[in-house]
Amino acid sequence: MRTAPTEQPSTHRASNALPSGGRAAATPLTALDQVPWSEIRDSTGSAADIPRLLRTLAGDDADAARAALEELRTRICQYGFVVEQATAATVPFLWELAQLPQVTCRPQIIQLLRSIADARQWESVAAVYPKLLNHRENPVVWERRARQAVRARRGALHALLAEEDGEVARATTELADALAE
Repeated sequence: MRTAPTEQPSTHRASNALPSGGRAAATPLTALDQVPWSEIRDSTGSAADIPRLLRTLAGDDADAARAALEELRTRICQYGFVVEQATAATVPFLWELAQLPQVTCRPQIIQLLRSIADARQWESVAAVYPKLLNHRENPVVWERRARQAVRARRGALHALLAEEDGEVARATTELADALAE
């Protein structure tokens, strides 16, 4: 089986969303504007709306945050599929938000990270239909990069596992189990 290309020119990801200590910065999402969102794609086309959704997640309106998370899930990991190249760029910000106590839907964010970490649908399809690997927009690459982005921030698991919030701790345990596989 041919190996998927490792580079797609329009895929960018913020590498410094968290300080080196792994905890979220005091001001959330400071690196958000460093990602060229309008140049990458999500399931709706341009990923330019992703910063708005992430900022809504960081806000204190629980209903708005839940709605933003559902829309974000549709845009980056719908039905367990990494649906576009914006997923990997979004992951560091999801990790950052998951660590902020004031974020109202932390367990659901962690569950989304787990869905991304578990995503292997495109690889499964490519195993049966290897021509998929020849497409310019290669979803296998998106999927691998998204999983790598989740793994790259797994140092945050220790603090999240120690959370007093039982839902956060449970979701984190499930994510840790997924990353251990």
